[in-house]
Parts: sequence; C-alpha cells; structure tokens
Amino acid sequence: MSQSNGRYNLMELMVCVAARQLEDGKTAVIGTGMPLAAAMLAQKTHAPNLITMFEAGGIAPQLIALPLSVAGSYTQTHAIMHSSMNEIMEACQRGIVDYTFLGGAQIDMYGNINSTMLGADFQKPKVRLPGSGGANDLASLCWKTLVITPHDKRRFVSQLDFVTTPGYLTGLGARERAGLLPGTGPFKVISTLALMGYAPASRRMCVESLHPGVSKEDVIANTGFEMLFADRVFITEEPTERELRILREEIDPKGIIIGKQGA
Repeated sequence: MSQSNGRYNLMELMVCVAARQLEDGKTAVIGTGMPLAAAMLAQKTHAPNLITMFEAGGIAPQLIALPLSVAGSYTQTHAIMHSSMNEIMEACQRGIVDYTFLGGAQIDMYGNINSTMLGADFQKPKVRLPGSGGANDLASLCWKTLVITPHDKRRFVSQLDFVTTPGYLTGLGARERAGLLPGTGPFKVISTLALMGYAPASRRMCVESLHPGVSKEDVIANTGFEMLFADRVFITEEPTERELRILREEIDPKGIIIGKQGA
C-alpha cells in the first residue's frame, strides 16, 4: 500500500482529489486544513469563480495566502462581505450553498459523522471530542457534503458512538423522512486510501477510485463495515506537475498542510 511515489506525498494527493470535486461558479463553506488548500487549488486551476465562504463570516475573499483557520485574517482579505456565522448559516438555510467540507472522529456507511464523543456513556465518555460546531447545520442544509479523513477501522465504523452530523441516516429516503431537504446530503469521501461516493439505490458508501498502490483488500481491511465498490473502480488520477507546483510554491510553501505525514 503506497502513500508516496517519490514525486508527491499522500497529503498532496488528497488535496488534489478534493480540489477536483469543486466546480467553477459554485459556493462552498470551507473548513480548516486540507479543505482550505483544496479550495485555493481549485480557484487557481479549474474553478477561478468558486465562491468561498467561512464559518467566521468571510464571503468570497481573495485567498492570497493560506489561512491557518476559518477565522484567520486571510479569510477576510478583499472579501465582498465581512459578516458573521449567522449570515453564513442563513445562506445555507436558504439553499444557496453548494458544498461544505467536514471531518470527524467516526463515519459510517451512510456518511453520518461523530465528532462528539467516543464510548458508550455520554456522561462519562472514553474521549470527549470538540462537538458539532457548525457541522450539523452545514451537513443538514448544504447540497453536497465532502469529507476528508484518514482511512482505518477506528474511523470507518459500523455504528457511531454518537451521531453528531447527519449523512443519509439509515439509508435511502431517511433524510427526507427526518425533514431534511431532498437532494442534500453526503457527496464524496476523500480518504488516505480511496475516493468514495454513495450508491443511489441504498445511499451506502461506495468506492469509486483507489489511490495508486492501494488494493480493494487494503480498503476492506481498514473499514469497519462492508464497503461497496462501483462496477468499475478507477485508479485515482495522480497530481499533475502544475497542481504540485501551485500547491508547493503558491499555496503551502511552508508545508503547513502538505508537509504533514498522512496517517
């Protein structure tokens, strides 16, 4: 199972894969870390008119340097609006936000996410996690939810210890029965092993492409539920020389994100 081929590392691959999911002219609420690098890469390559939004209130800034957080000053540079979390969430509620990036400690086959606690007892958990923040609102209201995460059995689990953020809940039709808008929900999962979508008939997670050097057996061995595979599973397209140059020279020259080791 390869995490680097000498030309690029795993973090660079994941950022490139995430960036390719974002379309030109769409709106996206961006989170800290790899989503920031992915959004910048998308804007500098195929999606110059991507409208980025940040939970702290920045709307459509010029991302001239990599922000360290969603409240960093670079998320406000030449923004068309300096607003607040209220305006960002209201935009999501009005249905005008296409994408959001999320993460968490656990994810299940339907894209539900846990970022609240690990353990069986809410009052005395094994680990107390940061909680939802705005993740529940974003996943409930935005049209497409993207997740970037390491891939192992501790994270890809058959049952969450706590449902912080709704994916497809229990499968096809469950979001709608819960009162969430039809057409919203999980879109893609970019992991350290593969790119996954969701099967239309069941809303279960489904591998669409394997990263170079990764096998189906690797994914199965590192997943705590029965992972589906598309009828035709592709090999993830490697980063281009242009993508790598932009990432290394313009977006993250200090290696704050792409210099990390993918776990």
